[in-house]
Amino acid sequence: MEVVHPPLDAVHPVPAASRRRLPLRFRSPLPRLATEVFGLRPLGGRLRAVRRITCAVLWTLAAIPVQTVLVALPAPLGRGKVAFARFFHATLCRLIGLRVRVIGTPCTEAPVLFLSNHSSWLDIPVLGGVLEAAFVSKEEVGRWPVIRTVARLGRTVFVSRTRGATRGEADVMRARLAEGGSLILFPEGTSNDGCRVLPFRSSFLAVADAARRVQPVSVVYDRIGGLPAFRRDRPLYAWYGDMDIGTHFWRLARYAGARVTVVLHEPADPATLPDRKALAAAAGRVVAESAALLRQNRPAAPLPLLAPAAATPPGA
Repeated sequence: MEVVHPPLDAVHPVPAASRRRLPLRFRSPLPRLATEVFGLRPLGGRLRAVRRITCAVLWTLAAIPVQTVLVALPAPLGRGKVAFARFFHATLCRLIGLRVRVIGTPCTEAPVLFLSNHSSWLDIPVLGGVLEAAFVSKEEVGRWPVIRTVARLGRTVFVSRTRGATRGEADVMRARLAEGGSLILFPEGTSNDGCRVLPFRSSFLAVADAARRVQPVSVVYDRIGGLPAFRRDRPLYAWYGDMDIGTHFWRLARYAGARVTVVLHEPADPATLPDRKALAAAAGRVVAESAALLRQNRPAAPLPLLAPAAATPPGA
C-alpha cells in the first residue's frame, strides 16, 4: 500500500519572503575596499563639515585685515606678523577638528631652515601653527584665489620650476634668511600619497649655508575617528594628483578624531655636513625613518642629523 504524504508547505507554510527567487542582500555600513573610504557619511558628518568649513572661512576673513596691518608695520614693530601667523594657523587647525601633537622642540637660533616631508595642503596650517617661519611654495599657489592672499600675508616665498628663475629665487631666500627670518622648505618638491617619503632634492638646499641651523621635521597624520590611521585612510589626508582642495576638505571635515604628529628632530649646523647632497641625504633619512615609525603606530623621538658616513658606522 503506497502512502502519500502531503506537501510540506501544506503542513508548515513557507513564508512568502523565503520563496523569493533572489536572496535578501544587506549592504554593510563599513567600507570594504580602500577606495570606499570616501563613501556616504551620516547626517551628523555633513553638519560637522558645514560647521567646520564655515568657521574656517569666517576666521580667515577676520584674520586677513589684522595680518595686513601687521605686515605694513615697520621692521622694529613688525614682530607681531610672525606671532599672529602662527596663532592663525594653530586656531585654524582647531576649527577644522585637527589635533596637533608635537614631539621635540623648535629651534630658536634663527635663522633656521626647517626641512619637512610633504603629503597634503594640511601641512601648511599644521607646520604654520608649530613653527614661527615662512613657507617656500611653488609659484602656482600664488595664483590661487583667496589662498594666494593668505600665503602672501604669511610672507611666503614663491619659487618656480624653471631653471632660468632659480638664481633669483635663491637670492630672495638668502635675503629672507639674512634678515633673521626662518623658512619652511619641502625638499621632496611635491606632495605624495602619505605612505612614504620621497627622496630629498639637493637642489632645494642651495641656500642652506645661509641658515644658522637646519632642523628636519617629520609630519604624519596618524589618527582618524580616534583610532590609528592605516593605509586605506591615507587618501583622507594626502592631497596629490588631480585632487581639488574643496572636495578634499569637505570629505575630511566630515570625520571626527583626526590627529597629526609632528616630530621636530635635533637641529644641526649645516657647515658640519660636507655639501648639500650630504645634507639632503641625511635629512631625508631622518625624516623618513621617523615617519615610518609613526605610520606603524610606534613611538618616535627626535633623531640627530648626521652625515651619511657617520649615520652608518663601518661594520654595523
